[in-house]
Amino acid sequence: MDYLWTPWRYQYIKKASENNQEGCIFCKLPKENKDEENFILYRGKYNFIILNRFPYTNGHSMIVPFRHFGEFHMMTDDEGNEILKLTKTLQKALIEIYNPEGFNIGFNQGKCAGAGVADHLHLHVVPRWTGDSNMVSIIGETRIVPEDLKTTYNKLSNVLKNL
Repeated sequence: MDYLWTPWRYQYIKKASENNQEGCIFCKLPKENKDEENFILYRGKYNFIILNRFPYTNGHSMIVPFRHFGEFHMMTDDEGNEILKLTKTLQKALIEIYNPEGFNIGFNQGKCAGAGVADHLHLHVVPRWTGDSNMVSIIGETRIVPEDLKTTYNKLSNVLKNL
């Protein structure tokens, strides 16, 4: 079996764990009403779109229900319908800005499945390009994300306003 070490993920896991001790980060951030500072791109009725602070690629975002729950089957029909609509809208915005070759879209439910915040369900939308998992990431233990989050936020929030 081959192992791919991802030490850059440690800071994400550590921060998520620390935030869980202070309460749920996904419940806390929307209440602060500092959307630009917290990288909240869009607020729907049941869900919001937020940039991942530790992205795999430029544009790596999440769609998060406002309501606190941790399992997919606990989602209401209204929350589920809106999360799918927001996923389509976000994907269109990411295509317009970054023109990715593909996407990873999905839920990591539970810590063993890779969820950094396991008790609050969220959907990842990750734009992908051929070769974005390259030797720098694997051997150099470094993830190259060439655009800062503020620039990504500005690009996506402007496009989302028009979709």
